[in-house]
Amino acid sequence: MQGDGFHLYDTTLRDGSQQEGLNLTVADKLAIARHLDDLGVGFIEGGWPGANPKDTEFFRVARTELNLKHAQLTAFGATRRAGVKAADDPQVAALRESGAPVVTLVAKSHDRHVELALRTTLAENLAMIRDTVSHLRAEGRRVFLDAEHFFDGYHANRDYALEVVRTAAEAGADVIALCDTNGGMLPDELADIVHDVVSAGARVGIHCHDDSGCAVANSLAAVRAGATHVQGCANGYGERSGNANLFTLVGNLQLKRGMRLVSDDQLAQMTRIAHAVSEVTNVALGSQQPYVGLSAFAHKAGLHASAIKVDPNLYQHIEPATVGNDMRMLVSSMAGRASVELKGRELGFDLSGDKARQVVDRVKELESTGHTFEAADASFELLLREELTGVRPRHFEVESWRTIVERRPDGTMVSEATVKLHAKGERIIATGEGNGPVHALDSALRVALGRLYPELAKLELVDYKVRILEGAHGTSARTRVLIESTDGEREWGTVGVEDNVIAASWQALEEAVTYGLLHAGYEAG
Repeated sequence: MQGDGFHLYDTTLRDGSQQEGLNLTVADKLAIARHLDDLGVGFIEGGWPGANPKDTEFFRVARTELNLKHAQLTAFGATRRAGVKAADDPQVAALRESGAPVVTLVAKSHDRHVELALRTTLAENLAMIRDTVSHLRAEGRRVFLDAEHFFDGYHANRDYALEVVRTAAEAGADVIALCDTNGGMLPDELADIVHDVVSAGARVGIHCHDDSGCAVANSLAAVRAGATHVQGCANGYGERSGNANLFTLVGNLQLKRGMRLVSDDQLAQMTRIAHAVSEVTNVALGSQQPYVGLSAFAHKAGLHASAIKVDPNLYQHIEPATVGNDMRMLVSSMAGRASVELKGRELGFDLSGDKARQVVDRVKELESTGHTFEAADASFELLLREELTGVRPRHFEVESWRTIVERRPDGTMVSEATVKLHAKGERIIATGEGNGPVHALDSALRVALGRLYPELAKLELVDYKVRILEGAHGTSARTRVLIESTDGEREWGTVGVEDNVIAASWQALEEAVTYGLLHAGYEAG
């Protein structure tokens, strides 16, 4: 378990889940909590028991089904209501009954919010804080306090904001997290305020939102100023522009500031965990996310590639494997010989001599017609094999294909496809249906080849993108299709470019199947 000298505190399950379009079931929250525990965070805020049935159920289920190895589960809630004793407040009772060993209370620290939102007096707000913290401490709970709107409150009434911190600390709160609730602070000013609060003697934490694009920078500045508790959300999830990105914080604090927050093995799982959480939330992980994004260590410009060929660290701030990521070479019209050589080496091909220049010329020729290989590694590998051997890898020869779209009397739309091909000495004709022409072609191709290549049963299309390349031509414009496929263990991308969107789709689909069969061990003809 993480030591108590510095806290890495995750609030994905509560604050992060307030992101637009992000809806977590109890099972989702349990799965994410396990992933965060694998990373080695110290505290996982599970939600607000008593405020909604889902969070209450989560804490009930967590008692028996969530076996945390590193983290402590934390329940979030508010201080007691005005005019009611903490011991008699049902919301406080829900915090007690959650079973969580740690409770994080949110309290107003901005005088205007106290009077307008809570509709009570400044003195009563302090009494609410003192009474609730003291009560929960007496009940055996460790208590943290989130001082909501602290920085805005500090500007409006410094003395009162500091009095909130002082009251919570004297009542027994272990940490008072200063919240940049509106996310508008900048690092230099925030650091000055944190230093002022730390000088008053309380243990201080930081909770930042990203509305000014500074959530991570503000959090780092707060730690530099003396905060010993930092809060964040996986992948920067959260309301509006999100919260401080937990994974970026871990990378920066451990690799740049030398703070030992998680083990080397846990850090090496960070990319996997970021993507696993993304799968659970069904919110795509940004490809350019620091440390863990697909493009975090991707290199496209030829100048970069030439330098990386000599020493990868010339254009990389860390070794990608440290956080479980990989360096990627992107092949495009911007690429030079070095880019292609490195990409070939990555794929297991020797492109020394004139071979690299030959491939570069071919790539630039194809990109001039609309192809792109940045997100189509599989298509690039097939191109490499063709350029090096003079033969395009093929497991089947296509005689013809066609699709039909039918609107039936009940209003439903059904697509049917027929493919005619030759494979392993056989001529095969197969049909398939789908909810669209591409789906129908995919189905027909599987029917045609499934008996000869059983591994096709594992292949699945996971993404499909269409881009019109010459918008001025309207519906007759040249079209590029990118398809992402998986066999359950690895993912690969293929590209097709044609004047017809169905033809472009077929090209990308055919290459996806060919690549999948190659890597399943089937020798191409």
